[in-house]
Amino acid sequence: MTKEYEFTLKYKLPGQEYDADKLAAELYENGCDDALIGIGVAGKIALEFVREATSAEVAILSAHQDVLNLLPEATLIEAMPDYVGLTDIAEIVAVSRQQVRKLYENNAGFPAPLHEGKSGLWHLAETLNWIEQNKSYSFDPLVMEVAKINLELNLASRAKPSSTKLISNYTSNSQVIKEYLVTTSATFSAKQALSSTAEVA
Repeated sequence: MTKEYEFTLKYKLPGQEYDADKLAAELYENGCDDALIGIGVAGKIALEFVREATSAEVAILSAHQDVLNLLPEATLIEAMPDYVGLTDIAEIVAVSRQQVRKLYENNAGFPAPLHEGKSGLWHLAETLNWIEQNKSYSFDPLVMEVAKINLELNLASRAKPSSTKLISNYTSNSQVIKEYLVTTSATFSAKQALSSTAEVA
């Protein structure tokens, strides 16, 4: 059974000049007809997808492939949602920002931020996983599914510059991609285990 997955993919384009309208039309004609395409910033493009698929992995990786089929030299900047602040987390779990801040400040097991300060950032999948295990807040499970794949894709993109090109061969080299994602999934699982251990302690 297919479900609708909502996510956004942002890319840096190669140095050449692009006709924005023409590029949007070509993307639409080449598999991205389920996305809103934004080309407002020079050298960058964002596609906001609502894609039907059997899983978030299939939805996100197939969308990524569709983009790279047309723009093979494009570089993935970010798959969203993944990096989020306290306000974003609060909106997703339908509580106040203050409540989420208290969770962060009063629980040693709460995931550590990627960046601290006034604009702290967390991986959404890690925070939702902790909330699911420790609180009764409700949220859309599809958001969790999407966030986990986006985390893996972003980690893969940053850890290995060529990973976006590997993923562009999703259909023919799915085993290579699965092996790479298993590596990042293992990192994610290890963080979960450390978080749970800290909470018990």
